[in-house]
Amino acid sequence: MIMYKKPENTAEDPAALLSRESLRQARLMPWKAGNELRRLLMLPGAWWALRGATVGAGWRCYGLPIIQRHGQSEIRIGRWLNLRSTARSNPLGPNHPVIISTRRAGAQLTIGDDFGMTGGSLVCDELISIGDRVWVGANTVIADTDFHPLDAQRRLEAPLDARTAPIRIGDDVFIGMNALILKGVSIGAGAVVGAGSVVRRDVPAGAIVAGNPAVVLGQLSD
Repeated sequence: MIMYKKPENTAEDPAALLSRESLRQARLMPWKAGNELRRLLMLPGAWWALRGATVGAGWRCYGLPIIQRHGQSEIRIGRWLNLRSTARSNPLGPNHPVIISTRRAGAQLTIGDDFGMTGGSLVCDELISIGDRVWVGANTVIADTDFHPLDAQRRLEAPLDARTAPIRIGDDVFIGMNALILKGVSIGAGAVVGAGSVVRRDVPAGAIVAGNPAVVLGQLSD
């Protein structure tokens, strides 16, 4: 996932003109020029506000994400958001647009600055808190809910009454493609989650984890 680097000393304009780096990449990789043109032509304007989400300046969307916000919940995202929701926007081929969903009253989904995601889903029934400079690989799912009760009888009586627990992700975390982050997990600052991992326990700061279930393989400082 090639991330947009925020420009210095520029006006906070969500539809900013092509950066020098983007132009350089377009010369070397022509398909990127098409991605940038489609992004600029999209110009969704008040699109975020109409869906009740608060997003900081400098965001860049390659294809529109899907926003599903419960009317009594909160979606708050920082500056320089970068979402890739079309197959042509990333060679890993996201299999659906980015989905950002809050499904219950009181749910809080907050994301810091410089967040990037390709395809994948953020599903919040209670609380998902993500720090600054977090990058999430293609088709990853982060969900603080089981979606449905595990008990069969309860599932029939109240199919949406699932268990939930907050997810907290620190600054500078990198999550590889096709990962699954389960409810109740905290991922410490600077940690790396390997592609295809299923994370069901806390990850220490600076740790490298991978597998199903994910286990610590080492530290970035090693």
